Amino acid sequence: MKLSLPSRVGAVALAGVLALSLTACGSDDPVGDAPSASGGSTDMAGAMSGELNGVGSSAQEKAMDAWRAGFQTANPDVTVNYDPAGSSAGRTQFIEGGADWAGSDSALKPEELTSAKETCKSDAIDIPVYVSPIAVVFNLDGVTSLNLSAETIANIFAGKVKTWDDAAIKADNPDAKLPSTAITPVHRQDGSGTTKNFTDYLNKAANGAWTAEGADDWPLQGGESGTGTSGLIQAVQGGQGTIGYADESAAGTLGKVSIKVGDAFVGPTAEAAAIAVDASPRDEERGANDVVVKVDRTTTVAGAYPLILVSYAVACSTYADDAKANLVKGLLGYIVSAEGQSAAQSAAGSAPLPEKLAADAKTAVDAIAGA
Repeated sequence: MKLSLPSRVGAVALAGVLALSLTACGSDDPVGDAPSASGGSTDMAGAMSGELNGVGSSAQEKAMDAWRAGFQTANPDVTVNYDPAGSSAGRTQFIEGGADWAGSDSALKPEELTSAKETCKSDAIDIPVYVSPIAVVFNLDGVTSLNLSAETIANIFAGKVKTWDDAAIKADNPDAKLPSTAITPVHRQDGSGTTKNFTDYLNKAANGAWTAEGADDWPLQGGESGTGTSGLIQAVQGGQGTIGYADESAAGTLGKVSIKVGDAFVGPTAEAAAIAVDASPRDEERGANDVVVKVDRTTTVAGAYPLILVSYAVACSTYADDAKANLVKGLLGYIVSAEGQSAAQSAAGSAPLPEKLAADAKTAVDAIAGA
């Protein structure tokens, strides 16, 4: 039986896995209720108390562990719970009122914004908190890295390129010893923002080889799958000739693909992800403080890796309870600060928010208020 957020969070908290209660000792720069993007804090450090419940992106999980630890160290009377149940589950539970905020690897859809406004009694907003490359990962004896174009990746996941010694793969990897092993693509079983970003990349960058638009749910029938980032990685690790896609922080020792950008191949690094974000415009159709990046999947800017996710914190712009508003504002303020972004970089290898995006994110957080 699938538990609701309070039940699931409570069960995990009792197990001592999600809920951290850390002392303020050892924090030289405590985080207050409204930290600046430069990592500064207010005089309110340590004065906050209460509980926050979040749910969503499994890609954010390592970063979220670091954010929760940092925030609770400075605010030892606050407990932050986070259930990495996936982006779709996070947005759904937030909209249904079962979470104080959600983590999502894709921004709220127009219809979700409408539904969330009824729950929030105010506009819901997307705040960028985490920028990371999505790695195309594989498990193939004797091969640790490959170069692949978006078109070849699309044809692999569509089942048109069936073996590792296919001519399309060999053409971009002339020095690799590629076996005739069958390729087994692995996709996310659950609704996932990582899937949406991956399929959006294939749709826009694969020269027509992938016709389905970006979506949270895998668009093809059948095939191997795994639930959550960890489930997908385990499925890839458990087979020979497998290939999948996941936040780069979870890739571990699996082989990783460098994707073709212009005439070069670029690997999934934080630096390359940051270049791609800088090359991408904002969605100007969004409302005030709804900060959404329209990732340019076809950029040819040198060094850019456009197979990325810009992951968001989804929150209400106004909360009925002043104390809850201050807690959400405090946590998200810490997350988008230089200190919070540095913590995520250390824990998950993510790219810190670019300066302008970080400033916009801070402005959005600062505008969160009580009713």
